[in-house]
Amino acid sequence: MNAHLPFIRSFLTCVLVLSTLHVVAQNIPGETEQRRYRAAVRMVQIGDYERAKSELIQIAQRGGSLAPFAQYYYAVAAFRQKNFTSARLWLRQLLERYPDWNKRDEAEYLFASTAMETGQYEDALAAIQHINDPTVKASVDKLERYFLSRLTDLSRLKTMQAEFPDNRNLALILIDRIQKSSSDKNDLELSDRLTNRFGVAPVILKNDDSPILSTTAQPTPTGARHIKGFYNVAVLFPFKLDEFDPGQRVRQNQYIFDLVEGMKLAKNKLQAEGITVNLLPYDLENDADKTLDLLNNPGFAQNDILVGPLYAEPNRLATDYANQNGMWLVNPIATNADLIQNQPLSFLAQPSVVQQAEKTATFARSLGGDKKAAVYFGASRKDSLLAVAYQAELMSQGFNVIDFRRLAGKADAMAAAMKIGSSALTASTTIVATPAPSVGMPGHVFFASSSTDDGPRLLEALSRRKVGSPLVATSTAFDQYKHAASVFSRRELYLLAPDYMDTTRQPVSDFQEDYLGKWHIIPSIFAAQGYDMMLFFGRALAKNDSQLRNRNTLKPSTDDYVLSGFDYSKSNDNQIVPILKYEGGRFVKIN
Repeated sequence: MNAHLPFIRSFLTCVLVLSTLHVVAQNIPGETEQRRYRAAVRMVQIGDYERAKSELIQIAQRGGSLAPFAQYYYAVAAFRQKNFTSARLWLRQLLERYPDWNKRDEAEYLFASTAMETGQYEDALAAIQHINDPTVKASVDKLERYFLSRLTDLSRLKTMQAEFPDNRNLALILIDRIQKSSSDKNDLELSDRLTNRFGVAPVILKNDDSPILSTTAQPTPTGARHIKGFYNVAVLFPFKLDEFDPGQRVRQNQYIFDLVEGMKLAKNKLQAEGITVNLLPYDLENDADKTLDLLNNPGFAQNDILVGPLYAEPNRLATDYANQNGMWLVNPIATNADLIQNQPLSFLAQPSVVQQAEKTATFARSLGGDKKAAVYFGASRKDSLLAVAYQAELMSQGFNVIDFRRLAGKADAMAAAMKIGSSALTASTTIVATPAPSVGMPGHVFFASSSTDDGPRLLEALSRRKVGSPLVATSTAFDQYKHAASVFSRRELYLLAPDYMDTTRQPVSDFQEDYLGKWHIIPSIFAAQGYDMMLFFGRALAKNDSQLRNRNTLKPSTDDYVLSGFDYSKSNDNQIVPILKYEGGRFVKIN
């Protein structure tokens, strides 16, 4: 195994436990000591293990109520460094010195994990017998099933079963080994006795759909993620289950559920291709403490790929975690290139604003004509971000941006604000301001807007300014279903459409039919995004096993995606940026 994580309880839990120590009459830690302790725990969480251990050993040596916690986190740090001998020594000392410590079950669990990692299964099972906390026991079951299934020595298994006769997982594994490898009469009789007592059940980890888990749920233990043949996908979305109302038809976060439903359909398709994916959704909002709680949760290391989180600070923590543990992290809807800057394992499913600007400017250059451009944008922050990125890209490609401004209101107001074309507006224009002096005719006009009313208004404004230059606009500036065909055909118009869906293609029809058959509604664009994202990264993961050995495997080899697909052959920013043109009564992709 190339990565190990401790089976530990969260930092938040420790803080809550520490809050109860104020009732202790002696050895209450001072504020400075508590601050040092919290800083040391934080070092463990971010992987600064040597500094953490240096602080923790001093706290442990001074005694007091923080000492057992310091010893425990020292063992955690050692475990993460794969120094299992050191971890076991510190845990053994902790358990002997503080027999009544109220987090003893976590220490026993971590001790069992170190013993399992080194093949000392008897010591592990002995430690497990002391665990009473039901939440910890839930992880114990998975821990046993994974590690004990490695045992193939029938003689050792029989000896262990005699020593731990009440351990069901051990008994089931022994039954399986006898049935597969032994014809000895005594062994078969033992198998019968154990079957009569424990029954027969699968002891391997299941690949069934999992329910949505809270941030304190405990999935598969460390080690199982290296068994290839199935892949665990952690979906870190703000499901807001505590606010969920099944009778509510429209939810503020409906796009979240649409993304997941699309991912589920892709999961089924991947299964048909021989790629087994387990979706493990977690209800994760904009809370750094809960994020750390989840990342430090026992077994979270078994995920092969993380999707989300959608908020900045949780995303930063998850990105650090993914880098430390060799996991891919996919940002499903973000377009901020900073999320993948110097992050080798993080991807943007949607092309970044920078990527959209670069591809669009390159396309505009291919139109020929004067290398002058006018750049306009609508009211939303998203509009202005794209416009600023496009202006910068144009300048880097040698264009002269002769007009750059926000446009709002009706067509006459837009026309009056422009500097391009003719300053003598048409007679039909209602003058709302003194028209600006003209700066000439641009080679093309770019317009970024998220309002479907803005596109037709801009076309009218350009006509009033007598500007016949090609227009490149975001597809969100128009309503392709509501607006008449004449809106799109009366000038040279191109649309930037990252979410373009060609409904004439068979993969799109199949997806819509499957989704409609399951949910009785037409799938949203988010459902399509979730489907494509899971389909692509599931296939890529099967080819790469989380290692980016060959970037040529990070672009589609098939054309069965609902949208336009993905290409990460050059960077972790999606290179696919569709440009559309209205031809033959519909929009077609030309770039």
